Formats: sequence, C-alpha cells, structure tokens
Amino acid sequence: MNSEASYHLRRQVLWGLVLVGLGVAFLLDQMDVFDVRSLWHYAPLLLVVVGINQTIGYPSAREFSNGLWTVFIGLWLFAVLEGLWGLTFGNSWPLFIIISGITMAIRPIAERRFGQKGGDGHGK
Repeated sequence: MNSEASYHLRRQVLWGLVLVGLGVAFLLDQMDVFDVRSLWHYAPLLLVVVGINQTIGYPSAREFSNGLWTVFIGLWLFAVLEGLWGLTFGNSWPLFIIISGITMAIRPIAERRFGQKGGDGHGK
C-alpha cells in the first residue's frame, strides 16, 4: 500500500472511530447512564483532533498548514469558551496575527519536507 493510500485509510479510520464514540455517548445518554451535555464544553477539542490528523502522515504543505490552523482554532475556542488565561473573543484577536505569521514561516519548511503534491492535497 503506497503512502497516499495509507494516509487516506488512516483518515477514514479516525472519522469512523469519532462517529462510533459519538454514537456510544448518545446511546449512553438515552439510557440515562451518562449525560452528554456534560461533555459539550469539550467540543472544540474535536477540531484539535481533526487538525492533528491533518498534520501527521504524508500531508502536503497546504494540508500541514491547514492542520496547524485547525488545531489553533480548536485550542483558541476551548480557551475562550472556558475563560482560560482571561481570553475572550474581544481580547484574543492578536493571536490570529501571530498564528498567521507562524504559518507563513512554516509553510516553506513544510514544502521542503513534504513536497508540493499538486498543491491541492493528494491530487483531489
């Protein structure tokens, strides 16, 4: 199996496991074993999982930088919604400037490391 096929297989397995986990959580909620709403404030962390999934394996440079953005947005949403470090939607906007600069600095390194791969991600 080539690296591109294994990358897509890994992504499909991850999404399948996420769906199974969601289904189990909702089933336990319906059976009054567990309250799903108690986990709702962790929902932004699903974006972190998606972003990490984009950055590992054999991504293109674009997929890698998009994965970093997804991780950042998930962590930012979690921090803002939980009120960590005093962050709010209004006072944390400079973080987007910082992550934009980091992304611009990392993209050439990622292009050297992962290659272009057609620019749109695995020839899709």
